[in-house]
Amino acid sequence: MFKSLAPSSIHPPFAPYSHGVVVPAGQQMVFCSGQLGIDASGKVPADCASQAGLCFDNIVAILAEAGLGLEHIVRINAYVTGREHLAAYMGVRNALFAEPFPASTLMIVSGFARPEFVVEIEAIAAGPA
Repeated sequence: MFKSLAPSSIHPPFAPYSHGVVVPAGQQMVFCSGQLGIDASGKVPADCASQAGLCFDNIVAILAEAGLGLEHIVRINAYVTGREHLAAYMGVRNALFAEPFPASTLMIVSGFARPEFVVEIEAIAAGPA
């Protein structure tokens, strides 16, 4: 399990995430490429929440191959194509994680390789080797 870092000398996080995390020595690290909201058959839902759910489902599948799960995620980088998607993405993310929360960054970008995608999520996980 990783340790959350929350210095009292800086403003607290705006949402359920950690400013930083410490990964114990000897842990394996898994770096997940950015995942898009597309299912195995190629279907892309229209809404951000459904796409974010698929992104996290894909991350779960990747982590499972290494014997890890969402609880091992120490860092999330997420990208959405507009402010209107922030709440939907954060609702999905917040429902999936508990303390200690991973470090997290959320950015608004101009778009992805295909216009139907509105969110992309990448993750770093650490767990037993």
